[in-house]
Amino acid sequence: MSTSVLDLFNIGVGPSSSHTVGPMRAAREFMGQAEDAGLLAKVARTETRLFGSLGATGRGHGSDKAVILGLMGENPRDVDVDAIDATIETVRGEKRITLMGSQTVTFEEDTDLLLLPRERLPFHPNGMQFALYDAEGNELQKAIYYSIGGGFIVSELEAKKDKFIEPKVKQPYPFTSGAELLAHCEKTGKRISDIMLANERVFRSADQVRAELLEIWSVMQGCVDRGCRSEGQMPGLKIKRRASALYKQLSERPERALTDPLTIMDWVNLYALAVNEENAVGGRVVTAPTNGAAGIVPAVMHYYARFVPGANDDGIIRFLLTAGAVGLLFKLNASISGAEVGCQGEVGSACSMAAAGLTEVLGGTPEQVENAAEIGMEHNLGLTCDPIGGLVQVPCIERNAMASIKAINAARLALRGDGKHFVSLDKVIRTMRITGRDMQSKYKETARGGLAVTVPIAATVVDC
Repeated sequence: MSTSVLDLFNIGVGPSSSHTVGPMRAAREFMGQAEDAGLLAKVARTETRLFGSLGATGRGHGSDKAVILGLMGENPRDVDVDAIDATIETVRGEKRITLMGSQTVTFEEDTDLLLLPRERLPFHPNGMQFALYDAEGNELQKAIYYSIGGGFIVSELEAKKDKFIEPKVKQPYPFTSGAELLAHCEKTGKRISDIMLANERVFRSADQVRAELLEIWSVMQGCVDRGCRSEGQMPGLKIKRRASALYKQLSERPERALTDPLTIMDWVNLYALAVNEENAVGGRVVTAPTNGAAGIVPAVMHYYARFVPGANDDGIIRFLLTAGAVGLLFKLNASISGAEVGCQGEVGSACSMAAAGLTEVLGGTPEQVENAAEIGMEHNLGLTCDPIGGLVQVPCIERNAMASIKAINAARLALRGDGKHFVSLDKVIRTMRITGRDMQSKYKETARGGLAVTVPIAATVVDC
């Protein structure tokens, strides 16, 4: 395995890694290629087609806005989240778009950005096609991309050649399974975080790894802080934000923790709600490993940082490295895409990752870490992705809070054992993949099953 943990945890924008971050990256990459080929000055029209799950929930997940921003040259990490709505409103109002900040062309969204939920490209449910045309209607450039979860994108050529997993880079401790990872730990006496750090140093120095992981942590903290201070309704379903009110309740009566130790659970719930409410409104978040599950790892990390004696930045680094190791196993051997395997691939993977990270920093052995990761996923198997209105709000926001608590409990269960257990992490990952394959498509981020249909809303597509 040669994907970096810093590819898995990346700074982006809500509400969805696969439906917002991925399309924005793909559109920008496509336009960057056109710019490099000297084609921009010849472009008179663009056309984007979003297939399958992207077409089904694209409006609610902001895929349309993401494509527009990507065509303009924006990227998820740096885009000004406070200026997005104004930018989109200008493009739609003027019916013109400036490609890569230099070539302005007409833009009729009804014909130039097509959502095709009933059509699917062969490799993945999240397929998209971009094309550029000159003034005579001649095709200048065309390409197909897939958004495979967590903000990762692959081109049609990469998909056909099965090169989408990662480039081949020689690492000191390669592993493609939990068993291989544990074998490295047993042979060297290293912790899982030590193994991961050694592998990360193939890409960058130890100081760079530390600095970038602490930046990830800083963005996570900032996201929680904004979520705790923001009030009002979330767009789309018009649901009231709850994190700010909960924060006030907990802050005004801190002495409650003296008589009710489960108050700590309220704080963990708060951290998760704060992140996912920010994600729902298109705020700055960290994919962990996706946006739909972005609150779980930060919530459990906040639990560690604020309620565990002796917590420090070294522990934060170890937490993220360990969680990343587990996340990479899910990405490699199953999927972290809700459109491919349902929410078990998002919330389930994040729960497993958070459980592993917490177990590591609480002094767990590698075997106990693997056990915690397995528990975290085993009890999320079969979890469907059924967002009401195609929005990352219900059940997604509360689901992150529930999984955060579950991750902490998984860690505690594992730490009370000796690391020996009946079902291995590798077996549960394989089970998740098989379960996702057997799951009907209506339960995989299409808003055509589950709560999305039993709790009906207005027939018109909800725009986020």
